[in-house]
Amino acid sequence: MLKRPFDKSKLPSRHVTEGPERAPHRSYYYAMGMTEEEIHQPLVGVATCWNEAAPCNIALNRQAQAVKMGVKQAFGTPREFTTITVTDGIAMGHEGMRSSLASREAIADTVELTMRGHSYDAVVGLAGCDKSLPGMMMAMVRLNVPSVFIYGGSILPGRAPQVDEIPEDFRSRDLTVQDMFEAVGRHQNNEMSDKALDMLERVACPSAGACGGQFTANTMACVSEAIGLALFNSSGMPAPYESRDAYGEASGRAVMDLIEQNIKARDIVTRKALENAARVVACTGGSTNAGLHLPAIAHEAGIEFFLDDVCEIFKDTPYFVDLKPGGTYVAKDLYDAGGIPVVMKELRKAGLIHEDCITASTRTIGEELDRIEREADGKVIYPISNPITKTGGVVGLKGNLAPEGAIVKVAGIKAEDQVFTGPARVFECEEEAFAAVKAREYKEGEVIVIRNEGPAGGPGMREMLSTTAALSGQGMGKKVALITDGRFSGATRGFCVGHVGPEAAQGGPIALLKNGDMITIDAVNGALTVDLSDEELAQRKAEWAGPRETIYTSGAIWKFAKLVGPTYKGAVTHPGAEGEKHVYSDL
Repeated sequence: MLKRPFDKSKLPSRHVTEGPERAPHRSYYYAMGMTEEEIHQPLVGVATCWNEAAPCNIALNRQAQAVKMGVKQAFGTPREFTTITVTDGIAMGHEGMRSSLASREAIADTVELTMRGHSYDAVVGLAGCDKSLPGMMMAMVRLNVPSVFIYGGSILPGRAPQVDEIPEDFRSRDLTVQDMFEAVGRHQNNEMSDKALDMLERVACPSAGACGGQFTANTMACVSEAIGLALFNSSGMPAPYESRDAYGEASGRAVMDLIEQNIKARDIVTRKALENAARVVACTGGSTNAGLHLPAIAHEAGIEFFLDDVCEIFKDTPYFVDLKPGGTYVAKDLYDAGGIPVVMKELRKAGLIHEDCITASTRTIGEELDRIEREADGKVIYPISNPITKTGGVVGLKGNLAPEGAIVKVAGIKAEDQVFTGPARVFECEEEAFAAVKAREYKEGEVIVIRNEGPAGGPGMREMLSTTAALSGQGMGKKVALITDGRFSGATRGFCVGHVGPEAAQGGPIALLKNGDMITIDAVNGALTVDLSDEELAQRKAEWAGPRETIYTSGAIWKFAKLVGPTYKGAVTHPGAEGEKHVYSDL
């Protein structure tokens, strides 16, 4: 490869490498063994969320080395740095989950601060777990530098020992962490022994990588390709495959091409690109959390793309990729079937993809799809002409119980089961609900209401996987429904409505519910209502005692609660591009 000249006079790193006045700065670079040539090349931040908290992050350190090799091959100088991750699988079901959504903001903030402080010219970001993916992409769009995202990869599926002690349905399928949460419900229901639970927990998660179904991490990984920030097919390969390193090197080379052609993150992340990403979430039965993260990414670009807009895309997108938790297969199976490129090729056949969107490869979506030879296998990826269902796997809801909207995943739920009416059983927090479910203190046909779990009121907008998985484990996943102003894990299944807004802490209607109020969830028509008159709701609002006090009165979670905006706008904590007076990359 011929060495390419880069004009440093237009790059941020000129502030730390060029001219006599930067001699002190250069002395630091020489102290780290950098050569004169390396100092005067573009400086590329290689940001990872590596840590030892969970398997989703553990391979990122190794993969970053491959990215750095790619940057060097294309005559750039990589500078590796790390940021935090809060891994939802570990944080789930206890107070730690309050840190999860706040960590998305912290990741974006710390990547921004590192890039600004050291005047890096571009970024390749590696992330492996739920909030780290949107957090990294938010930072890229906020900074508006040449950017390439690369996912750390999914975990391999687990397999149960073929022994009678373990229920047959667990023995006959690939396992993910979702199965472990549901196994807890079985155990509580006296349908699984201590020994069986012990055996399952040792085999459910057999390798490095993020949770294997179309949960939040894999959903946002698919988004990274569809939105154009990741190279095609880079998200699919499981984390343990060392051949992933080839994608790392390619991503490092790609970011240098973007610098050369002056293609920045906001050239890639446009309104059309966001619509492409929402299509892919819908057709794969992705996580409801995408309804939170896509608006947050859009916010960084100054694009109004709210929950309503996401749900409009969901409404007319066929669901045709059969993935857990609503379906059968795991991320490795999707990769083996051709991955997101084949999925997007099917969407193109129905005219549901904007082909003119530019991508991290410098080619358009249409040009990338022209290179894809594989077709839908009819097993993991159905032909779009013969989808699993004709509408998306995720549905938006509105009504007098959710004036600002709510969201529900219906992938795997039969159409006749997508309308549910029942009396409210109200709980003031997740712990109350989980204790009641564990003790079977609820009835078939009820709508379980968990409130005070929104972004500000929780604080932190926790996920409810422990409760929903326990219900499934008790065989009640289809016999009750659940609504909350909090969130659900991408691994949640059953008729579970999240993101109900306004949240209880803001005096939304969910704060006014009482036991026995009749609630209707209608995912067919997109409605969430309570059988109360406007006058009754107004009377209850006048009598409302105000938001519940929390114990979080200082620190990072307090700060998040004070700054966070409404859920339908992405639960963001700053004004975004609309409030900008400068863009980092132009300084």
